[in-house]
Amino acid sequence: MSGLARKLLLGFALLGLAASLASSWVHYHLLTNPDYTSFCDVSKGVSCSEAYLSRYGSLFGVPVALGGVLFFALVLVLLWASRASRAQAEAIAGYLFALSTIALAVVLYLAYASFFILKTVCLFCATTYIAVIGVFIISGGASSLPMKSLPGRAARDVRALVMSPIAFVIALLYLGAAAAGILLFPHESVVEARQASAQPPPLSDAQKSELERWWDLQPKVDMPFSNDGAKVLVVKFNDYQCPPCRQTYFAYEPILAQYKDRPQDVKYLMKHFPLDPKCNSSVTQMVHPAACDAAAAAVVAQEKSKATFDKLTDWFFVNQDRLSPAVVREAARDVAGIADFDARYAKAIQQVKTDASIGGVLGVGKTPTFFINGRKLEGGQAPVVMQGIIDLELKRAQK
Repeated sequence: MSGLARKLLLGFALLGLAASLASSWVHYHLLTNPDYTSFCDVSKGVSCSEAYLSRYGSLFGVPVALGGVLFFALVLVLLWASRASRAQAEAIAGYLFALSTIALAVVLYLAYASFFILKTVCLFCATTYIAVIGVFIISGGASSLPMKSLPGRAARDVRALVMSPIAFVIALLYLGAAAAGILLFPHESVVEARQASAQPPPLSDAQKSELERWWDLQPKVDMPFSNDGAKVLVVKFNDYQCPPCRQTYFAYEPILAQYKDRPQDVKYLMKHFPLDPKCNSSVTQMVHPAACDAAAAAVVAQEKSKATFDKLTDWFFVNQDRLSPAVVREAARDVAGIADFDARYAKAIQQVKTDASIGGVLGVGKTPTFFINGRKLEGGQAPVVMQGIIDLELKRAQK
């Protein structure tokens, strides 16, 4: 491998790594902050978000952007190793050509999906495409070893890698960083939940009649919460670490948003029912160790403003899989701007206990449990059911 080839490969690798890191940054914030807007979202036809949040934004559960980071980082590691000897440089040129051939196939597929299926251009993605093509062309020209000889050569190089302390440590650091990045990156299930939360199709007349009969059979209780004149009062007893609570939060979001500016029609309340006996005497076994702290943080956030409460609630559900008492406190500080959470915790947890006690009196046994005008609706019902019940109660209120 000539000095010029090495410099060109280094340049394309650094270009691709920079673009991939920027892509990963944008993708991460799109998953963790629903209000985030990337500067590369110029229009519908030029948009990073359209690409990252589509089904082509991940392959086998791994964000494409993160895959780019791992690929270009590996190219840089191999280029560093190629300085050992001329023979080693020739072998590594062959390895880079083989790896970039696979990467080229991936980026051609992604480019086709972006340009012809999504009909959008992702600027960061396009930059990584150029970098991969550059690595492919340069490494192909620099490689002089027959491709069929690479597997045997690779086996020998791996054995040499194990014998070299520096190379072995670098390899372990690379693998550890790769595994950590994949494991810690937010799950795509959040995106799927948001995409699945589109406005449900209307019920047929027969389905409406069946739903009405079923709904009238549900037990009704007197609710200790004011509806403030609204025709329909929806109360949710929630646990921030409860997967169905997250599912219904995203699934019902577009339904409840319809009534955001119509408080005379629907009032929505979220009450706390953590599945942890530390703050909920209605349960005997701790199921979710961070649920009490998350509920207390939400209480404090709500005291600041509804917007702060909504922002923190969204963050908790987006990051539900990694919630812990420590993570809750970090989010309270960084997301909700609560600098004195520990000082306000005692008062907030009393409100959580009050909510949980009311839930116990009302017969709440699991989360989520909804009460719609006093009738109980347990578990994660389909969005069309929630919409149908609200429509039914609004219709009855007109009579």
